Amino acid sequence: MACKKLQLITSLFSTEFEVRFNTILVGGADEPLYLPATMESRFCRIFYRQDFVSSALHEIAHWCLAGDRRRRLEDFGYWYHPDGRSADQQGIFEAAETKPQALEWMFAVACGHEFCVSADNLDAVHGGAPSDMFRQSIVDQVKSWCNSEALPPKAAVFLDRLSVAFDNANALSDEYYQLSETG
Repeated sequence: MACKKLQLITSLFSTEFEVRFNTILVGGADEPLYLPATMESRFCRIFYRQDFVSSALHEIAHWCLAGDRRRRLEDFGYWYHPDGRSADQQGIFEAAETKPQALEWMFAVACGHEFCVSADNLDAVHGGAPSDMFRQSIVDQVKSWCNSEALPPKAAVFLDRLSVAFDNANALSDEYYQLSETG
């Protein structure tokens, strides 16, 4: 099932963004990564982990949020601290990840895929569980996008395409986005 879902997600992404933004979605990577176009590769490439739907949706979310300047930088110019981040480093991570994870959640709802908040810090003192504050920030962001704040333009297009392809016209209904549903 995940393979067919990924094929459709990849096809939708390609149809909407490959020509217009010179960007392709590539699965099977050991780690997620965004690489801008170079002399060796004429396409910008969004790599997602193995064959994980969640990884593809998350990396697409980052891409949809990145502006022109960030899309010219490897991994959008973001820093990454591996597992074992301090509490301060984890706070910075969570602040940077609120919007991407909120958008990933909306994409997941649109295509009927489970969403789990990721603290991405398995070596943390509390086993890497996302903080309640982080989870609530994600819920608040999604509800804002559902009720008043406009989605970023590329995200709005992709959410619409996913909703149509997976027959879920209610992906913008805030009833889907409750704290209890953040995994």
